[in-house]
Amino acid sequence: MRILPVRLIILLCLVVLLGGCGYYFPQVYDGPTRYVYMPTWKNRTNELGLDARIYQSLARWFQKSDAIRITKDKKNADLILAGEILYIDLPSVSWNGDARSTSVKVKLGVRYVLKDLKKDKILWEVPDELWTEDYSIHDIGTNAETKALAQIVDDLSERIYLGTLDKLREQNRRATK
Repeated sequence: MRILPVRLIILLCLVVLLGGCGYYFPQVYDGPTRYVYMPTWKNRTNELGLDARIYQSLARWFQKSDAIRITKDKKNADLILAGEILYIDLPSVSWNGDARSTSVKVKLGVRYVLKDLKKDKILWEVPDELWTEDYSIHDIGTNAETKALAQIVDDLSERIYLGTLDKLREQNRRATK
């Protein structure tokens, strides 16, 4: 009979330790449902379709949350996430000490803003952000440039998604105080 209370105490300690560790999943938003109006980004480059690729990537990331909905209806949206592709550099070459090229670097410059439409308040603004991705000079003939740009777009979308969730959590904390 004495074994049952010991097991119970151990189980309770584990629940307290695991429940109080403070760990959370940054890609999960558990707040109230929010509608985000996301227009296609302005594309100031000559890279056709890049704006659509960014939109699609962002939409895929935002689909990970059941509480955030992308909408094309601005008047019923809570937030707006807008952006602009400022410049793209395809490619720039890196050289080693022997004056031989070793890698190629894709560069993408963007800016974006997240605004609360109901309160008419900017929650997050990034006026100029540079994204780069290297690929080996030996991979040039294998669509490496396209793959590098796709990696930048996915990384950018992930950062915007996680940053948006952080801003929404922060806004929810303020509202409950």
